Amino acid sequence: MLRFLSPRALRRVAPLAACALLAACASAPPRNPLATWVPSPNYDVRRPVLIVIHFTDEDSVQRSLEILRTRNSGGPVSAHYLVGADGHIYQLVADTQRAWQAGAGHWGTITDVNSASIGIELDNDGHVPFAPAQIASLLRLLDDLTTRLRIPRTQVIGHEDLAPGRKVDPGPLFPWRQLAEAGYGLWPQGPFVDPPAGFDPWQALALVGYPLEDRAATVRSFHHHFRGTEGDALDADDLRMLYALTRQLTDSGTMAGSGAAPGAKTE
Repeated sequence: MLRFLSPRALRRVAPLAACALLAACASAPPRNPLATWVPSPNYDVRRPVLIVIHFTDEDSVQRSLEILRTRNSGGPVSAHYLVGADGHIYQLVADTQRAWQAGAGHWGTITDVNSASIGIELDNDGHVPFAPAQIASLLRLLDDLTTRLRIPRTQVIGHEDLAPGRKVDPGPLFPWRQLAEAGYGLWPQGPFVDPPAGFDPWQALALVGYPLEDRAATVRSFHHHFRGTEGDALDADDLRMLYALTRQLTDSGTMAGSGAAPGAKTE
């Protein structure tokens, strides 16, 4: 037997039906109206191959959360994660989505860094040491991301590494050696020896992943990352470290700034 709803009941049900319809449309994949939709199961979500570490340069985690969810003086910015000085981890953007965190720059063959990376902001102004609880949480987060998303553990860099001269975070106070001892990021392994005649330090920096458009800025970023110092000129210790890094990369048959593009066909 058919039952008909009264006008009052229809008024109550209509909003619910509309919400259900909107939810269904929101979850449906975008479709080109010019084409016939014939879905294939052979696809994947965005798969990042790089992790970029930043500092917020703000005075509180609350202020950082506000900026990462709205805009700063240069326009809207975001990151996938924010780690407070107390070690609390906030997620702002899903791992599968593209956060606006890296901006202009490149790392090795990766030119669209936002599309290929996970961005992690640390609540720090760049002028004080990073809190132990914060670094402990960062290490837990790196373990999760590299394991779950299958990001190579060597593919952890700083914002200034991919954009030397434009960015300075996470800066010379960031404990890259501590991260390396935990297995994250590229770090030169001794013994350190003088490179052979004809060794090209600029080619070595490019092999590691560094941009070379502004070589003085690149050296400053390299010094911040690997020596915790300032200066824009290479010295003998730099050459020994770069030679060690090139040997490591050559022996492993990889280049630091490489990786399959997100969504690239690999089968």
